[in-house]
Amino acid sequence: MKSFFANFCVLLFLFSCGEKRKFEPRNFSKVEIETIFEDSLLSIRAIDILDDKSLAFAANNGVFGLYNPKNELWQTSIQHKDSFNLHFRSVAHTKEDFFMLSIENPAFLFKTGLNGKMELVYEEAAEGVFYDAMTFWNDNEGIAIGDSVGGCLSIIITRDGGTTWTKVSCDDLPKGKENEGAFAASNTNIAIIEDKTWVVTTAGRVYYSPDKGKIWEVFDTPIIKEKETEGIYSIDFYDALHGFAIGGDYTKPEDHAANKIRTTDGGKTWQLVAQNENLGYRSCVQYIPNRAGKELVAIGFKGIDYSNDSGNIWKHLSDEGFYTLRFLNDSIAYAAGVGRISKLTFKE
Repeated sequence: MKSFFANFCVLLFLFSCGEKRKFEPRNFSKVEIETIFEDSLLSIRAIDILDDKSLAFAANNGVFGLYNPKNELWQTSIQHKDSFNLHFRSVAHTKEDFFMLSIENPAFLFKTGLNGKMELVYEEAAEGVFYDAMTFWNDNEGIAIGDSVGGCLSIIITRDGGTTWTKVSCDDLPKGKENEGAFAASNTNIAIIEDKTWVVTTAGRVYYSPDKGKIWEVFDTPIIKEKETEGIYSIDFYDALHGFAIGGDYTKPEDHAANKIRTTDGGKTWQLVAQNENLGYRSCVQYIPNRAGKELVAIGFKGIDYSNDSGNIWKHLSDEGFYTLRFLNDSIAYAAGVGRISKLTFKE
């Protein structure tokens, strides 16, 4: 009898713990903003949190830098290449290296070198070259995407840790639409979950690869995309099925028709959400980590917004403008924009 009673209590305890752990969305009502880096000459659209929790960025005027949160110190430098004034909007990292990729023609991709300086690992010069985003699947394999050249989206891939990069042939990609490209607004045109990859474009389309860029297909979405300033600006996936994308028209940032879409089937189909409701144009959207795919933050030069119901309803938290953000944990993020990088702390 004692054994039965003891086992029953254990089961009851486990059941009670399960009930207590049931997910409940939070309801953030404010965000505290602490500026940790300022330079009025910079426009910062590319940041990356490294494996040791330090923060890296690259921007215009060839400037890039690294922030150590333990001692709150910055190290910055300027990357030179002949007489070019380099403008970086794509960064990424592996355990060994940091990467940054310039926009415009010619494009230059640099990685951390053995001598402490950045070394050039890829260069491309052709009419229409303009790279927009970059990320890695793992420490060996990475991808960068850019505007269409020669009839297809520009995609370059590395399989050796970033030492060499190869451009994917148009024969191996879906046919691009006229002038189809991507918005180099926040380095969030690419989302990856394990081997799966999603890329969003100015044409309101989502390119999908199930195998780290070997095979591609493309899906249309109902997002607004009639003008060259409209389309998808940012995408994020919480898991292999649930994703969210945002965009609109940066020249009409208050418009909120057909600028927010969501998928629950891995990107094959997309549905409009919060139709004709706030928020308007935003350049970056991110799922808050470890929040069951319910909580998201969207950011842009018109402010910061939060949803705790998978994007159906949004709450405006701040008018402070930024271009991009990355979460450090489930309540703290870094954001970057015109002349600054800030630490954001979300609170109920």
